[in-house]
This record gives sequence, structure tokens and C-alpha cells, in this order.
Amino acid sequence: MSSPAGKTSLQILPNISAIRKAQEFLTKYFARTRLVGAPFLGRMAGRNVYLKLETELPTSSFKVRGAMWALAQRMKRGAVQEVVASSTGNHGAAVAHAAKQFGIAARIFLPANCNPVKRARIASLGAGIVESGGNDPTSVFALAAEHAKRPGVYFLNDGTDEDLPAGPAAIGCEILEQLPGTSAIFVPMGDTALIRGIAAAAKQIAPQVKIIGVQAERAPSYYLSWKEGKVVETETCDTIADGLATRTPEEANVRDVRNLVDDVVLVSEEQMLRAIEILLLEEHVLAEPAGAASTAALLKSSANCGDHVVLVVSGANISREVLRRAVGNA
Repeated sequence: MSSPAGKTSLQILPNISAIRKAQEFLTKYFARTRLVGAPFLGRMAGRNVYLKLETELPTSSFKVRGAMWALAQRMKRGAVQEVVASSTGNHGAAVAHAAKQFGIAARIFLPANCNPVKRARIASLGAGIVESGGNDPTSVFALAAEHAKRPGVYFLNDGTDEDLPAGPAAIGCEILEQLPGTSAIFVPMGDTALIRGIAAAAKQIAPQVKIIGVQAERAPSYYLSWKEGKVVETETCDTIADGLATRTPEEANVRDVRNLVDDVVLVSEEQMLRAIEILLLEEHVLAEPAGAASTAALLKSSANCGDHVVLVVSGANISREVLRRAVGNA
């Protein structure tokens, strides 16, 4: 594993003070998630492996951390009549959950033919749903942004919101409290709020911990941008890991990932399906493709990551179709 040349010393944001405030705030709404040993994976990798089970949170995804914190901070600055999100599913459910907690209307913009499990969760939380005519996240974003021009509407964009990363950053704090000897953390990378948050916390508390990002081979925009040191868009992001489906990186996020992330690994569709199967049958953990991506990356490339490795299992909202594909031949 190797980092790209030219890392610079930038101020780490969110800073540890903001992260601790977010961590304390979130404890009012849910307990910290468990960090559990993964003995089967440990034997395969030849090291101690642990799973950070973000699947235990409301909406079965880490996204609720950022949505709760960001919406709470925005409400301090003024009234919000409606909160809007553009999402492939998990962020939308998180925003719907946060809005329900705070008594605010929510409207979630989704791509056509999105994950039915995630869509049903959003609907169950009482949010309005608007489906784009296509599957491209960029067109969904454009619809949401246009709607958000209305008075009293807050567009909670998880890729650019400045407050939001402090929510998932609390995961980094929890991991280092639960396992002070952590040597490396594998983190799925979609819009990058998760890895930017975790890395910001880890690098301020224990700078020696390696942060390893994971993207899908069929949605490699941030991997290419991390490698090249500039924004690299892709024409498509067609992957079973809808939580990793980004194709238009944000320049500021690319800069942060370059500064904070030690390596990025690409995983194939087949490797994620295999990881889902192993997690379910051997470790008894249900994960969606994005949530299993960290496991797939460890099995593909575990060199130079030390003896105590943490895999962030970021979500469990898997469709029946994908689950059947993963375990059909088991």
C-alpha cells in the first residue's frame, strides 16, 4: 500500500472539539455501536480483525449520525420548514429519521429503480418521496437543488454540508475508545463524509492509525481523484453498491481525502458479493454491498495494515435480489 505523493499539511476539519460535541450530542439519541471480533476473517487475514457495526443504528446505517447532527446545527441558525435530500437511499432514510425526531417535514429525491428496502424505510418514516426519471445521481441532485430554492427549505447535502462530517467522525472516536491499539481502519467511500469524518478523528487522536478507503471498481471517481490529485469524474457509477455510487467528486473533498487517507482500494462486484456471504455465514453480520466493501478490501489487500484492523460495516439495507446473489451458491 502506498500513499500518493505530495501530501500537504492542512488544518484537519472537523476539529476534535467539534467532533467531541457531536459525539456527546448523539449519545442522547442512541448508544455507541459495538466493535466485535471477526475470528473467521482474522484467520483468513492472519491478524486480529474487528467489525464496527454501524448497522445497529436507527435506519441500519451510519448516515443517521451526520443527518442528526447537521440538521440540529442548521436549526440553531434559523427556522426550517422542510428538509430535502438527494440520495440513493441510506442518506435519505437518515434525513427522514432526523426530520421525524425534530418535527420537521422531509422530502427525499431518489433515482428510479432504487433499492426497494431503502425506499420502503424512507416511506415508513413519513417523508415525501420524489423519484427521478433516471438512475443517474446527478439528475436526482439537480431536482433536489431546484426544489430547495423555495423559502424555508434546507437542502441537506451529505457531500458538501460543513457540519455533517462531525457526526460520522464520532465513529473514529468510538473505535479508538473501544480498541486503543487499532492499527488500521478500512472505510467505504461514497460521497466521502464517512471517511473524512473518521479520518479527521483518528488523525487527531492517534495519527499512526492507517485509514484505508474502499471504492467499487465500477464507481471509482474518488479513487481516481485521490490518485491524480485533482477531480476526476466518471461517465457512470453502475455498481451493486449504491452507497458507493458517486461519479462527480467535490474538489474540497478530494483535497481532504488526499490529506487524510493513507490508501484507497478498489473492489469488484464479485468481491463485494463474496464479502456479504462471508459476513453473513461466518460472522453472522448482515451487510449491504457498500457495508461489505471494507471486508472485500481486507481480503484483497491486507499488507502493511498492522495487527489490529477495524472494518467499518456501514449499512445493512440490502435488497433481496442482491442477497440471493451473494448466498445463492453457498
